[in-house]
Amino acid sequence: MKVALLTHSEGAHLGAYLTALAEAKDCDEVVLADPDSRWLDHARKTLGGKLTRTYGDYTELLRKETPKLTMVSMESKLAPPVIEAALDYGSHVFSEKPGCVELSQFEKLATIADSKHLDLMLAFANRANPEVQDARKKIAQGRIGDIYSIDMHIVADQTRLSRPDYHRTWFADKTRAGGGHLIWLGIHWLDLAMYLTQTPITQVTGAVVNIGGQPIGVEDSAVATLRFQNGMLGTINSGYYLDAGYHTQIRIWGSKGWVNIDSSGIPKLTWYENEGPKAKQIQTYQDPTEPRGYSPFVEKVVSAIRQDTDPPVKTQESLNALRAVFAIYSAALTGKSAATDAVPIS
Repeated sequence: MKVALLTHSEGAHLGAYLTALAEAKDCDEVVLADPDSRWLDHARKTLGGKLTRTYGDYTELLRKETPKLTMVSMESKLAPPVIEAALDYGSHVFSEKPGCVELSQFEKLATIADSKHLDLMLAFANRANPEVQDARKKIAQGRIGDIYSIDMHIVADQTRLSRPDYHRTWFADKTRAGGGHLIWLGIHWLDLAMYLTQTPITQVTGAVVNIGGQPIGVEDSAVATLRFQNGMLGTINSGYYLDAGYHTQIRIWGSKGWVNIDSSGIPKLTWYENEGPKAKQIQTYQDPTEPRGYSPFVEKVVSAIRQDTDPPVKTQESLNALRAVFAIYSAALTGKSAATDAVPIS
């Protein structure tokens, strides 16, 4: 299958995407549009013979190549018309998140995708991590009973925000990025909260702030309370607080136990059940040998499109995550709770 990669000099995660496409067995050919030629040498080195043609203009690529799957990694402000063009040419789309700076932009794109029976997927690569898959299976099996609540934090480094070169990037400008930590990193955990529990977030309250005082135009701290469709409540703390690295946690409390995911630590999954052969014992999932991150996720995306099976993230799931983010921003601005208008996923 032919995959198109559309990007520019400030595209994110290009190294990971190129490696993923090189490793994806169901990807036979890659065509690249990079008007700045920023990634051209890297693409040639990583993809080798898989890279067949390159373009300076994405519309020319789409017109000549008509790829079945298009990957878009662009500044959020620039992404919507590119995604729309790919959909118009009949291509499924995998986009770096958030893919927009306003919710209405992505809602329009999702409507177009649905009308053409195409998939529009955001890059929620954490879904493919082994500990996430194992935890989701346990929850679906009822191992921890009915879900009562979820407590999450995703914390990265404040250090990056102090660098003058970062201040000049699109990540530091709300008009170009749509927001700060919450829409760039916190969105992963909001998506996982719904993916793990298989129920959407329907209402939120929230607050955002630039607590570090760096000269940036986005929040570096966001805190929100979450109400899910099944009535359970949750929290998320999303911010740049550390000197280096990440601290992460997703703890889900149930009527028969709990699970705790810490993708940045060891062990990455811990759980407790009050019934069964190991009742009252804290159990751990030893670090798996399976690959993690973007490569296995992109490979699942490519295989799903080639084989016409369900993708690892659906259009509506991508939209639900963005609706949660923008509802938190609305709640923070108004001081009132906000509905997400999210819908269940079958």
